[in-house]
Amino acid sequence: MTVQTETPKLLDNPKIPVQAKLAAAWTSLMFLIIYIDYFHLYQPGEIDLIRSGRIFEFDINGTLMSIFFVIIAIPALMILLSLLLPAGINRTTNLVVGVLYIPCVGMNFIGSLPDYTLYYALTIGVEVLILAYILRSAWNWPRSADA
Repeated sequence: MTVQTETPKLLDNPKIPVQAKLAAAWTSLMFLIIYIDYFHLYQPGEIDLIRSGRIFEFDINGTLMSIFFVIIAIPALMILLSLLLPAGINRTTNLVVGVLYIPCVGMNFIGSLPDYTLYYALTIGVEVLILAYILRSAWNWPRSADA
């Protein structure tokens, strides 16, 4: 019988492709966006407001729902695009969408109640950190040695 006296050293894999890192970051962001929107419904009066046909200060209609779809579809598509696009286009797309999405996640403060300031500061802060990681990863995309 063999008794293991030393724990084997864990292997780090620094060779994870940038595309996989970006897709994972966009996936994390999507989960946060979905859950933050879901937990927003727990605020007092939100369900009643939605039942009356309003979200924030806007009437619920096809245009508003289409805008919401686009806001959610972009990071959802970025998961796929981060894995499929060629490196140059991928880098540019992640940089542009990442920068444009920072004010988008900041809009979660719109319609928030004063009692929820800490909640929104934390959630927006984490989303911005993920976007900063996306921007850093795309900006520092490795280049080939023969370029």
